[in-house]
Amino acid sequence: MKKLFLFLSAILLTISSFSQTTEEEFKPSGEVQFKVFWNYHYDFSQNVTKKSAFELNRSYFGYKYDFSKNISAKVIFDAGSDAGFSEYSILLKTAQLDWKVADGVKLSMGLIGMKQFNDQEDFWGYRYIFKSFQDEHSYGPSADLGVNAEFTITKTLKANFVVSNGEGYKKLQDEDGNQKIGGSLIFEPIKGLTTKIYMDSQYVTDVKAISALALFAGYKASDWRLGAEYNKLNNGKKYSSSAVDHELDGLSFYATYVINKKFEVFGRYDQLSSNTVTGGLNDWNIANDGSQVIAGIQYAPVKGLKFSLNYQDYSFDNSTLDNKSLVFLNAEFKL
Repeated sequence: MKKLFLFLSAILLTISSFSQTTEEEFKPSGEVQFKVFWNYHYDFSQNVTKKSAFELNRSYFGYKYDFSKNISAKVIFDAGSDAGFSEYSILLKTAQLDWKVADGVKLSMGLIGMKQFNDQEDFWGYRYIFKSFQDEHSYGPSADLGVNAEFTITKTLKANFVVSNGEGYKKLQDEDGNQKIGGSLIFEPIKGLTTKIYMDSQYVTDVKAISALALFAGYKASDWRLGAEYNKLNNGKKYSSSAVDHELDGLSFYATYVINKKFEVFGRYDQLSSNTVTGGLNDWNIANDGSQVIAGIQYAPVKGLKFSLNYQDYSFDNSTLDNKSLVFLNAEFKL
C-alpha cells in the first residue's frame, strides 16, 4: 500500500504542476465507435461432432468524448460468448479517462486498457482472427480497474507504470484487495524496430506472488513486418489463479507480407509449455500444451472492413489427444 500511496501522490503533484497551462480554444466533441468479429469455419479434426459453424465472437460498441485537447474519456461495451456467461453477455470493457498532463506524460484511470500485450497485438495485426499469445493463454487481462502512467522519456524510449486490481474486467476486486503492480520499457533504437520488456507481480495471501514476464521484438518495413516474443507466467495457472510453482512458458513468431493496399499474407507459430510440479507425473498443463500454426491471406476492400481466409492447426504435446485442424473465413467491420 505504501507504493500505491506514493504513486498516487506523484500523480496528484504532476497534475497540480501543469493544471495552470493555458490551452488554445477547443471545441469539445465525441464519436460513436464499434467493432465486430465474425467468422465461418469448417473443422477437419478427427472425432469432432460440430464440423462447421457461423460465429459472432465479439462485438465492441461505445463512445469517445474529447473534453479538451488533453483530456478525453471513452466507454466501451463488449458483447460476446464466454465460459461462465450466457451465449451473448454484455460486459463493460472500458470506462477510461485519459489526461495528457504534460509533454510526454499521460495518465489513464478507471476501467482501463492494459499495456501488457498491446504492442504485440498491434504487430500481429489480426486480432479478429486470433488473439495475441498472452491474451489467448491468460497471462494477463486486456482491461482492468486501475491507474496507468505513460512516459515518453526520449524519442526512442518510452515507459509505463500501472497499478490495478489484477482481476480483469470480467470480475470484481477479490476480498483480499491485493493490487497488481507492473510496467514496461519500450525502446526503438532504429526506425521500424520496436523492443519491449514487461513485468508485473501480484501478491496473494499466504501464496507466492503471481508474476509475468514478456519480451518482445518487432520490425516493420514498408511491405512486411516480423515479430517475436517470449512469455513466462510464474506461480499461477493464469493471471488471476494462483498455484505455487506452476509455470507457463510461451513463444510466438509471426510475419506479414503486404502485397498491395488491399491484400496481404501472414503466418504465425506459437509454442506453449508448462513444468512438472513436485509429486506430479506429467506437466501440469499437459491437456493444453502444444504448438499452434496459423497461415492465411487478408483482403481489405475499403477502410474499416477486412476479410481473411486462413488455416489454423493445433498439435498437442499429449499424443492421446486429437490435433485440431480448421479452415476459417473471418471478417472484421468497424467504425
